[in-house]
Amino acid sequence: MNEEADKIYLEITGDARSKADEIRKTGEHKVQLQAENLLKNFHSKAELEKRNAILQTKRDEIEKTMEYLHQYLLGLGDKEYFRFILRLASGLEHTDGTMYFNSRDLKRIPSSFHNVLTDHSIQAKIAKTPDDSIDGGFILKNGDVEENMSFSAVIAANREKLEDLIGTELFKD
Repeated sequence: MNEEADKIYLEITGDARSKADEIRKTGEHKVQLQAENLLKNFHSKAELEKRNAILQTKRDEIEKTMEYLHQYLLGLGDKEYFRFILRLASGLEHTDGTMYFNSRDLKRIPSSFHNVLTDHSIQAKIAKTPDDSIDGGFILKNGDVEENMSFSAVIAANREKLEDLIGTELFKD
């Protein structure tokens, strides 16, 4: 009977060892898969964060450049400034009415500027009262029609094109 018990004991322990090895191997395989998945997830997250950081840096640089452009226009010397104003006014469909400038610009308008406007078929008169709601540029009013050609408005209206241009220039590959 001892032999029979020993045989059963060996079968049971052999099966148990076999099952334990199988469980251990399965467990090791599961742990290995979990580790690989965690690594992939961390890698994907790191790549996403890297892309987001690069994108945010590009957005910040574009925003800085847009602000620089705005400040550049505001800082133009009188001659260049009013040459740019003339260029903006010349691009309008309707050029008659009254042009409003802020206090600073109204004081520095060249005496010949009205004649320059007329020479370029711009029939607008220059308002004597300032419109300090604008930082630079002008507003052309004709009755109920108002053309906001302030630098802020012009930049805002052309923002998408400007962002594309700035992005292309700043981030050439």
